[in-house]
Amino acid sequence: MMNHATTELFFDDLEVPADALVGEEGKGFRYLIDGLNAERILIAAECVGDGRWFIDRATRYAKERVVFGRPIGQNQGIQFPIARAHVNVEAADLMRFRAAALFDRGEACGAEANMAKLLAADASWEAANVTVQTYGGFGFAEEYDVERKFRETRLYQVAPISTNLILAYVAEHVLGLPRSY
Repeated sequence: MMNHATTELFFDDLEVPADALVGEEGKGFRYLIDGLNAERILIAAECVGDGRWFIDRATRYAKERVVFGRPIGQNQGIQFPIARAHVNVEAADLMRFRAAALFDRGEACGAEANMAKLLAADASWEAANVTVQTYGGFGFAEEYDVERKFRETRLYQVAPISTNLILAYVAEHVLGLPRSY
């Protein structure tokens, strides 16, 4: 996904007949936003998968890498960050399940979809950082694929919706705070 090409497409003076209207006039943006909930839930699932991939890699490496006659995973300084990353990925997955269940029932799920995406993106990014830290310099060696996945999972902090936009949504629509933008 990194360095992927983007393009623009413009339609000038395109007339669409009235009978081609989908839904109610003036509600198109609301329909679009509601449709993006599925995307956020899907991205959350992808982030959970990435987070699990990172945790699996960090755990295996911590068991196999021996320094001073013992596996590095025997040290709490290695164990605790991996364990915390695991806990956060699993918690994000619970929110993803909640959002998906609401979506599947056709119920409002904007808050849950947004929160699932935010939590999962953060958990995946944390797991990526923990994995690089566990591998040390080898975390940037191409043969382990950690650096590639590290770059890829960073994308979800900003796309398809940024963390700040999600926080603004939660502040306004969940907590009832005044609109910030």
